[in-house]
Amino acid sequence: MGNKMGLLFWGAVFGFALSRSGASDYDLIYGMFTGQDLALAYLMAFAIVLGGLGMVLLRRMGNRTIGGNPIKVEQKPMSWRNAVGGAVFGIGWGISGACPGTVLAQLGEGKLLGMFTVAGLLAGTYMYALLVERWPVVRE
Repeated sequence: MGNKMGLLFWGAVFGFALSRSGASDYDLIYGMFTGQDLALAYLMAFAIVLGGLGMVLLRRMGNRTIGGNPIKVEQKPMSWRNAVGGAVFGIGWGISGACPGTVLAQLGEGKLLGMFTVAGLLAGTYMYALLVERWPVVRE
């Protein structure tokens, strides 16, 4: 139970950070995508650099957790599915003003837009499952 509470705690911290930084604000996301306000883009660039430094530190630690357990970090192969998935993700993000992380922050803030985005996420996941079932090339 302690591990679940830790996950809940860090999830709440992450959601708070998303909310405070404005990452869940539709107008700020719109401004980033239109190039009118790049504050969110700079925040994301900082997060990417920080994550990269974390990966370097992880490698220097021998890809092990603080408790000494091994962590397997592998590069995923590139395919056309990556491009299609990235395009669908980006279009959905641009239309809804939320990605899967920020939509939870929007819900926590009581924004109605978040409920519609969650409905879209669930519908898209269901449609993908149907597509994989009926069109094997997607799953290969």
